[in-house]
Amino acid sequence: MENRNENSAGGGTINIQYYRSSIGYSKKQKEIVKRLGITKLNQTVTRPDTPAMRGVVAKVPHLLRIVE
Repeated sequence: MENRNENSAGGGTINIQYYRSSIGYSKKQKEIVKRLGITKLNQTVTRPDTPAMRGVVAKVPHLLRIVE
C-alpha cells in the first residue's frame, strides 16, 4: 500500500506543447486545447503525468506534443 501512496503523491509532471494551429479542426479538438489552459501557439504548459492526461494529448497528437 505504501508504494501506491507514493506514486499518487509524487506523480511527476509532463510538459505539453501546442505546436500546430487548430484552425480547420472540429470544435471538440479546439475545446481540448482550451481546457488544458493553452491560449497561444507554441505555448508549453506543465500538467501532472497521469494516464488521463496522456490520453488527452493522444486525442489530438496533430496539435499537441509532449516535450521532455
